[in-house]
Parts: sequence; C-alpha cells; structure tokens
Amino acid sequence: MNKKNILAVPYVLWAILFTIVPLFIVLLYSFTKRDAFGGMIFSLTFENYKMFFEPIYLNVLWRSLRLSLYSTIACFVIGYPMAYIISKSDIKKQSLMIMLFILPLWTNFLLRTYAWMVVLREQGALNELLLLLGIIDEPLQLLYTNGAVIMGMVYNFLPFMVLPIYSVLSKIDKSLLEAAQDLGAKSFSTFIKVIFPLSFPGVASGVLMVFMPAISTFVISDLLGGGQTILLGNLIQNQFMMARNWQFGSAISMIMMVMIVLSMGYLTKHSSKEGGTGLW
Repeated sequence: MNKKNILAVPYVLWAILFTIVPLFIVLLYSFTKRDAFGGMIFSLTFENYKMFFEPIYLNVLWRSLRLSLYSTIACFVIGYPMAYIISKSDIKKQSLMIMLFILPLWTNFLLRTYAWMVVLREQGALNELLLLLGIIDEPLQLLYTNGAVIMGMVYNFLPFMVLPIYSVLSKIDKSLLEAAQDLGAKSFSTFIKVIFPLSFPGVASGVLMVFMPAISTFVISDLLGGGQTILLGNLIQNQFMMARNWQFGSAISMIMMVMIVLSMGYLTKHSSKEGGTGLW
C-alpha cells in the first residue's frame, strides 16, 4: 500500500461510518414494516413509498417545492446584484462586504430565526414601525404565515447564493469585457452575452446551496410558520419524533435525497454546458 492510499484510509472510514452506514440503515427502514409499538418488522414492502403519494402528503411536497422555489428566486434576485457590486468594488471594500455576509453565519441558526419572530410578531419592530409611519391602522399578521417562512429562508440562506456567484464573478477575465466593449457592445449587452453566461456555474451552485436546505428545513417553518406551514422536513421530524413511524420517515428521506441528487446532476450538467467546470 503506497503513502497516498494510507492517507486516504481515515477519510474512507469516516465516509463509511458516518455516511454510508446511516444511509443504508435509513434505506433498510424504508422497505420494512412497522409493528404496533413502532418497531421494525423485517418484511420487504413498498407500502411506505406508496403512502407518500397520497393527496395529503403530495400537498406537503408541493408546498415544500413552492416555498423553496420562491425563496431560491428571492435569494437570486437579491443576491446576484449584491455579488456583482461586491466583485466590482476595490479589494478592501470587498473584504468588508464579504465579512458582513459571513458574520451572521457565526451566530446560532436558531437564534437568528428567533430574532425574526421578535421582528414579525404583532407587537414586533416591523408592525410598530408601520404604525408609527401611519401606513397601517392595526398590526398585521406577519408571523405564522408562508411569507414569514420565505423571509426566514431568504435571510438564513442568502449568503449561500451571494458567495459562489461573487467567487465566479471576481475571476472573470477582464480582457473579455474589454474585447466586448471594443466590438461596440453596450453595458447591458456585455452583461447578458458575456458576464451572466460566464457566471452561470456560480449561479447554479448558489441555487443548489439555497434550494437544498430550504426544501429540507424544519426549524424555520416550525418557528416562523407556527406549526401551520408543514414542509417535508417537518413531516420527517414528526414521523421520527412523534408518530414513531421510522419506516415512513425513512421513505420520505430517501425520496427527498433522490430529488436533491437529480437536481445536483441537472445543474452540474447545465453549468458544464455553459462553460463552467461543474458546481464546485
């Protein structure tokens, strides 16, 4: 065994113990039956997967996809201009701006979400400001709504959209932009035909890094949705923690994993066609 293979052993063991083995256990549970006490009966069945396609669970899937898509679009609309502005700033300003985006990630995810509960509640800062400005006559119901869940997703996941796009934009060869200008291209044409296509790998990476945690989150929907906005993450949590139906929860987890893997494959293939080298 050569030196490289020896050095790879700890990583292989880590992957086997903490990735492959847990994944195999979840896969095994998804094909077994549940006994009366929540235990596992070793009997091959597809009932757990069939159950997921009942209307009530398909509604949860549709709601999860819809809210995740809305939050991803919002992150892109807000994040791309921010990443573009940062990439055009001088080095010192770039470092400061990037630090401001990374700074919230240093605080606890749960605390950041709780902070939005304080802002959005009926006696919260946002309602008080709107009342003070005379825009509204009575407090709005901002908390425990789909809008609150989307806002929480955008706030928590926006850095994951900005950073990969900024990374790609900052590495674009300036000579390409100069060549486009020399050929008479206006600023808008240069952006549409040169800058955006070259930044697509960063966009694809950002979309995936926002969409994946958005569709699987349960903390944001639980706190800001008040238990009224049930997403796939909440459904899995409820099956494992409350209903004690690990078999059905495992089946949902496997379906979600397949969806994420297919999304990764599609975006990787698409970003490669646009001239990138994949997502990472």
